[in-house]
Amino acid sequence: MENESSFKVEKAGHVVWLILNRPKQRNTMTMDFFQEIRRLFETFDEDNDVRVVVIRAEGKSFTAGLDLVAAQSLLGDGSAVYREELRRKIIKLQESMTAIEKCRKPVIAAIHGYCIGGGVDLTSACDIRLAARDAIFSIRETRIGIIADIGTLQRVPCIIGQGWFRELALTGRNWTAEEALKMGYITRLCDNSQSLFDEARNLADEIAGLPPLAVQGIKDVANYSRDYGIQRGLEYVAQRNAAVVPNDDMIEAVAAFLEKRAPTFRGR
Repeated sequence: MENESSFKVEKAGHVVWLILNRPKQRNTMTMDFFQEIRRLFETFDEDNDVRVVVIRAEGKSFTAGLDLVAAQSLLGDGSAVYREELRRKIIKLQESMTAIEKCRKPVIAAIHGYCIGGGVDLTSACDIRLAARDAIFSIRETRIGIIADIGTLQRVPCIIGQGWFRELALTGRNWTAEEALKMGYITRLCDNSQSLFDEARNLADEIAGLPPLAVQGIKDVANYSRDYGIQRGLEYVAQRNAAVVPNDDMIEAVAAFLEKRAPTFRGR
């Protein structure tokens, strides 16, 4: 591991803030970055006190993508052995982004400044994306002669549709926060980074205040239905609800309504 972590972790109530913390390097992604983010999301998934994760960044950029100096470690001699090693390394990188998607807890990305290359891989694995007006996105791999290979080509079309996706992926051009809102890549547009972080905090707190079993079940069923289709998704949600209904949080929700008070959900 590097001497300095790529991240800071802060916790407020049931919300964890995962903060990209290499501002001088524009939060570029080293090989250690990928190992660390996978470990962190596995930890968040296992911690029952964590209900929502927010990803934000220090400095002027969310992330400028892959650290190209560090990426030189992926280059080899072109032999068959090298190519098999490269295939396995790419799969490990993919698993690091998939750890975000597999985490049972909803993940919100709060994006400001540049969100380039690997930044799109990362944010497309999140559940909700918010951005400041200065945010700039790009599927930049196209312009450096490689195929984006750790999630963008698989996830972004599901978010914005094939038309917008193919234009952006095939050109590698920059797209603005206003465009991202228009195409549905982000759901909220904020004036600056501070209002962005405030908006992310309010949204995270709102979700964290809801019954955890229901929230986590919705994420699970939504991902399953996306991957396997409507009919299998319907069968899966029937199975999920049969497994969790009734539960203590449902009883608390009804009691709180009848007693005209705020509910307290415990995730059981």
